[in-house]
Amino acid sequence: MTIPALDADPFAPDVLEDPAPLHAALLAAGPVVHLPRYDVYALARYEHVHAALTDWQSFPSGAGVGLSDFRREKPWRPPSLLLEADPPRHDAPRAVLSRILGPRALRRLRPAWFAEAETLVERVLAEPEFDAVAELAQAFPLRVFPDAVGLPPEGREHLLPYGDHAFNAFGPPNDLVEKGRPRVAELSAWVDSRCRREALAPDGFGARIWAAADHGDITHAQAPLVVRSLLTAGVDTTVHGLAAALYAFATHPDQWRRLREDPGLARVAFEEAVRWQSPVQTFFRTADRDVETGGVVIPEGRKILMFLGAANRDPRRWANPDAFDLSRDPSGHVGFGMGLHQCVGQHVARLEAEALLTALARRVERIELAGTPRRHHNNTLRAWESLPVRVTLGPARADG
Repeated sequence: MTIPALDADPFAPDVLEDPAPLHAALLAAGPVVHLPRYDVYALARYEHVHAALTDWQSFPSGAGVGLSDFRREKPWRPPSLLLEADPPRHDAPRAVLSRILGPRALRRLRPAWFAEAETLVERVLAEPEFDAVAELAQAFPLRVFPDAVGLPPEGREHLLPYGDHAFNAFGPPNDLVEKGRPRVAELSAWVDSRCRREALAPDGFGARIWAAADHGDITHAQAPLVVRSLLTAGVDTTVHGLAAALYAFATHPDQWRRLREDPGLARVAFEEAVRWQSPVQTFFRTADRDVETGGVVIPEGRKILMFLGAANRDPRRWANPDAFDLSRDPSGHVGFGMGLHQCVGQHVARLEAEALLTALARRVERIELAGTPRRHHNNTLRAWESLPVRVTLGPARADG
């Protein structure tokens, strides 16, 4: 079977601003599409993206989940033990984090995070117009998640630019990567310093990771890298997921009314927003051998580029995929990945979103755009730079 080719740059500014035309072209072209600009094989249809994500044996992550091939190029930082490693090296760090971020930890955090959300919303709603990215989507995760990890308050402003560069580095060495390069050493040094045992509060996620090293579950050399994984992926993706939900509601007043009438839909709303906007747009993997998928063979050692955003709107999988609809069951979306390398902190992100959206639904009768939103371009993430909104307050409602 001949592999169709598209002379397209997924990392060009116009595509990062609006990836829908490229996604449509990829979905129409076939199950596997060659992108000669980077000599990679693109998967955009849900069936094949899902299959590649879950088949780590055929498409491992150890050669990197970006365009760079770690077998031939030195990574800009030590590879992630979770995202950029495969079994057996991946297993122990994953088990430790899964336990630390499990149901018991979330039950313990729930009352405090819901209270923090109420406090933040009360303060922000003192003004009828505000930037929902800065005031809500960034402010809430930057408060509660680093607290849970055990970081001191000082320096948290470094987390977003560090994560921004980390996700940019998965793409080609373009202007976005160059923009972040001058601060890489400074930001990396700050993050590395906060991963040390002595920098972390004794009762947070970070301290529990170090305790797992003391117990022999992971090595002491692995512990700071596992903490770093939390700080790299635990903020940006949640920020952009929350911004996606707020944008969705500001542009879909009927769906906001549904949430206000039934705040119990907060988690469904977040999942649907992640499906609809896909804050993580793409990830790479590498073929471990000649792999047949979609009727074609991807040669051993070649990179594949999985378009999670396209898969999450594939009409073969989703009815009316471009609609943001709280009556939909969005489970099965690939916005958090899938399979062995699925986002280990996704339940934490869901709790943050549930807390913030529930607090807003109790107070806000209507949310609408108060200006033109501005995108923040990133090689991997679909993000907002600014989301000006106007809110109309209504009578406070009890939790649903």
